[in-house]
Amino acid sequence: MEQKNRNGFFNSNRILTILTWLVILGAWFLVTEMELVSTVLVPSPLKVWRTFVDILKNGYNDVPLSAHLGISFFRLFVAYFLAMLVGIPLGLLSGYFPRVRAVVDSIVQFYRPLPPLAYYTLLVLWFGIYEESKILLLFLAALAPIYVACVSAVGKLNEDYQLSALSFGATSRQVFIHVVAPACLPEIFTGLRTGIGVAYTTLVAAEMVAATSGIGWMVIDASRFLNSSVMFVGIIIMGITGVVIDLIMRFIEDHLVDWKRYV
Repeated sequence: MEQKNRNGFFNSNRILTILTWLVILGAWFLVTEMELVSTVLVPSPLKVWRTFVDILKNGYNDVPLSAHLGISFFRLFVAYFLAMLVGIPLGLLSGYFPRVRAVVDSIVQFYRPLPPLAYYTLLVLWFGIYEESKILLLFLAALAPIYVACVSAVGKLNEDYQLSALSFGATSRQVFIHVVAPACLPEIFTGLRTGIGVAYTTLVAAEMVAATSGIGWMVIDASRFLNSSVMFVGIIIMGITGVVIDLIMRFIEDHLVDWKRYV
């Protein structure tokens, strides 16, 4: 009975989600049909759809849509993978060993609140206008939330787990690898989801300078010519792909950390 109620609850939530988006699309359609705002600022849903079909067939700026998505995802995933490789162990070590945290934490906390454009120009000066500066910008954007989540996860860990392992003769290294790291997985995944979201929002900034392709660049380039329908297409594509990426992250989390529901 409880499972049935849960399924019903989730189904009702799905219905509410669908209705919400139907209302948004309906309001968008009515506003453009009644010409309450200029179509230069807010194109109609039909115009946005036609623009999407045209870009799908002919590309944008003589570059196929698949190429725009491909280079953007290349930049995003390379930077995100590097951020995971550095952020997870660095965050866990900082949370577990105070001396490591004393060295690393202030650096991350210093740059974390800075707007990406504030230091992107420096990255371009130091690393050039090609992929290195773009990937480094996305790396720094993703690194901070992953690091912070890992440090927080270690801080919230029940100390009894560590004491029990130490009482059975485990070394600090063994406790860290076999107790601390696995117990922190739920919060680590929260940081990973946040990190890729922050990196994705920074993608437009990364593609503003010396880029001729990429979904973020497409939006920026269209804005220069007040081509709002292309901007809408780019924003909608980024939103949908962002949701898909988050669903994939949730799927991986549910299968790797399936024990968290029993804790």
